[in-house]
Amino acid sequence: MLQQNVLRFFLLLSCLYFVGGCSTAPSGAGVMVRDSHERLNGVLWIQTSAEYEVMAQTLYVQAKLALDRSLADTSLSALEQAGNYQSLPPAIVVDIDETIFDNSPFSGRLIKERSGYDHGIWTEWAKQGAAAPIPGAVDFLRYAHRKGVTVLYVTNREYDVELATRKNLQNLGFPLTTTTDTVLTKNEPPHNWPSDKTTRRSELAKDYRILLLIGDDLGDFVSGAKSDPATRRQLAQKHKKRWGDSWFLLPNPLYGSWETSLYDKSLRDQQVLQKKIERVKGF
Repeated sequence: MLQQNVLRFFLLLSCLYFVGGCSTAPSGAGVMVRDSHERLNGVLWIQTSAEYEVMAQTLYVQAKLALDRSLADTSLSALEQAGNYQSLPPAIVVDIDETIFDNSPFSGRLIKERSGYDHGIWTEWAKQGAAAPIPGAVDFLRYAHRKGVTVLYVTNREYDVELATRKNLQNLGFPLTTTTDTVLTKNEPPHNWPSDKTTRRSELAKDYRILLLIGDDLGDFVSGAKSDPATRRQLAQKHKKRWGDSWFLLPNPLYGSWETSLYDKSLRDQQVLQKKIERVKGF
């Protein structure tokens, strides 16, 4: 009888160990650490909250008003353009991911698979061409197109997914032109564009009066976005007169240069997590 009770005790202890290992881990006396994923709340906020939907719609309403102002006043430009730029055809430069495309299902899969960023999964997702539009984006860009404004898509998606990206844009009703290349992807030949978008913005500014910049990352507006957090904030404040006037920034709590500025990319996943935790302010 004693042997049976001892066996039952160890079986119960083993079950508690394995169940706990899948969901929680001890941290201090009687306190359990919740087993979660970095992107969980961000994904749920984007996918379910009224607040995010309203915020995105509001931004594009404001962008529409700014577009009308810039069309009425040819001296206005979202970049420091030189020469007779006032006579150039009007255009807006817009990022794609998390600016007009909702890729939260990609992050959702990472959560369900308990994975960090996986380039193979990302490429699989991008080639499906299944991204939904960010609220307000299609209506705004269609409005710009009707006003005679060229929409220039400057994205750090790789060139190998450009065809799928174009199909996704077309299926959602975003304006595209067949006469000019308006989708500028990373490493696209013959230019082999780098991830820093400054070169692409500068080239486009030779042919267009750039009315607005729209993105979800500081790098969609300026060079130097991959600096440390303090420098990034200083850089953003340096251009504070442009925010909400000719530069429009959507929130992205899932990823971006804000995240990679927190750690060295050479670190392993657990080291990255530790660096992030060290950055958190508590009390």
